[in-house]
Amino acid sequence: MKKLYVGNLPFDATADELRELFSAHGRVMSATICTDRETGASRGFAFVEMVEGAEEAIQALNQARLGNRSLTVNEAKPREDRPSGAGRDRYARTN
Repeated sequence: MKKLYVGNLPFDATADELRELFSAHGRVMSATICTDRETGASRGFAFVEMVEGAEEAIQALNQARLGNRSLTVNEAKPREDRPSGAGRDRYARTN
């Protein structure tokens, strides 16, 4: 199974649209659009997990148009471990 990063999504794109788009190239296990924690609005990117056909999907859909945007599709990189609280108080200073 491969996890793909899908960037530059139209903000009104749905997980069902992504499943349909990617299923033309292989078997899709999940499609998750990333949303803002506070507003619930799309952040403009998603992750699609594919059992098969991931390479074909990357080749076919990278730079393809969805809505009025040109998609970025590539294999997702592992999430880097970040210390808890990273970025929360970026303006607070301790002297």
